[in-house]
Amino acid sequence: MGVGRALGVALVGLNGYLVEVEADIGQTLPNFVLLGLPDSALNEARERIRSAAHNSGLPLSRRKLTVNLIPASLPKRGTGFDLAIAIASLAAAGDLRPPLGVVFLAELGLDGQLRPLRGVLPAVMAAVRAGRPDVVVASGNAQEASLVPGARVHAYSSLGQLALELGADPKAVELPSADPVETASQAPPALPLLSVPDLRDVAGQSEARAAVEVAAAGAHHLLLVGSPGAGKTMLAERLPGVLPDLDDEGAMEVTAIHSLSVDPAAQRSLIRRPPFESPHHTASAPAIIGGGSGVPRPGAASRAHRGVLFLDEAPEYERRVLDSLRQPLESGEVVVHRAAGTAAYPARFQLVLAANPCPCGQGTGKGLECTCTAQAKRRYFGRISGPLLDRVDIQLAVRKVGAADLGGTSPGESTAEVAARVLRARAHQAERLAPYGLETNSQVPGRLLRGRFRLDAGSTSSLERAMTANTLTARGYDRVLRLAWSIADLAGLDRPGADEVGQALLLRQPVAAA
Repeated sequence: MGVGRALGVALVGLNGYLVEVEADIGQTLPNFVLLGLPDSALNEARERIRSAAHNSGLPLSRRKLTVNLIPASLPKRGTGFDLAIAIASLAAAGDLRPPLGVVFLAELGLDGQLRPLRGVLPAVMAAVRAGRPDVVVASGNAQEASLVPGARVHAYSSLGQLALELGADPKAVELPSADPVETASQAPPALPLLSVPDLRDVAGQSEARAAVEVAAAGAHHLLLVGSPGAGKTMLAERLPGVLPDLDDEGAMEVTAIHSLSVDPAAQRSLIRRPPFESPHHTASAPAIIGGGSGVPRPGAASRAHRGVLFLDEAPEYERRVLDSLRQPLESGEVVVHRAAGTAAYPARFQLVLAANPCPCGQGTGKGLECTCTAQAKRRYFGRISGPLLDRVDIQLAVRKVGAADLGGTSPGESTAEVAARVLRARAHQAERLAPYGLETNSQVPGRLLRGRFRLDAGSTSSLERAMTANTLTARGYDRVLRLAWSIADLAGLDRPGADEVGQALLLRQPVAAA
């Protein structure tokens, strides 16, 4: 007997690190020692592994078993090391002969079943990046793991089944009589496809529809202010439908994030459509940004990566929750610090805020039906801080829908028609921005807007006047220019002129104008 070895993966956020699991059997009294900074869930693996091995016909040695997880300085968490520890322990006893370089990722049931894990996609990605493409997973994770390019996935339903492949004595191995774990071949019936909400359902609102199109074209953030029933939520829900499908890299990123958040056996294909997250206004900061006990989990902001984060009734959220979005709006990343560790998740989303003009919601137009005091209005909108509003490119008043809009015989353009224009605009800007490593107009830094993409003085004269009148900040100046480029891309122009800059400036109406 010698030292048995196997490989696992430790996840910190979306980053995975290869972990070597080594097991040694000593000559002293029975004991099971687990070293290498395991958390409580991983410490419990000792009993799970002992029972799983016994019920698979391969009981662990009754002498002292020492398992070390390398590197010892990296905290190890969760149940994803169960299988790797079991394989290394059985190899140390001479019961198995596992090949070198194989990564084992599965939780063990007491009966020896291999159970699927959350986060198997980023774990397999880490293994492939580390040059270890051979990965063993539970059958329930087989389809998700196979999404990683270059991975050679080997799926098993039980420890006994895997042990037979690794040289165990067939006479000793016991296979479970029934497999309660859903496997890849026993996938649940597909759910019926839901129809994508169509822009044609929105009555009237030509200005707001145009704003949604510009927001989609350049990946701009959006604030819609209007009375109840004006269609703000309908417009926000239709924004993802006009966004282009995710490319391979984006789809892999989004799917990896959702792999950490959903049922571990539910993720069976790459997510190709931009996600849409709409948390309730009572959501806490950890629910939006990410957090929880142990290593922080992704929140709604990260789950909306490359999609839309919609905050309905935005002034009803706690102010600190709203302000926590300021950093990811600038960096496209969420970094959450906890005592147990730090995790970073991508969070490049489009923020859509919807709000009533005042607490009673009737403060539009002349506001004759509004019962709110001026102080109540200021306090209501004061929950959305100025620095956050300054980061929102489009700020638009949504007018009330009239009887003429509802009774109109000519509906607006469909989602498919608008999406086709958005796709052409995205292709136009992608070609222009590719030399700078950028994808959309919303990402263009100020140095490029005032340098390589500088507009002539005649085109920006309206912006100069707005800044002189203190109605536009320096950050707002750049955001109007980005909007102007998106408007030009939708129109098929090489660069924006005075008309496009003027239209962009109108898309940043003060919210008080609602």
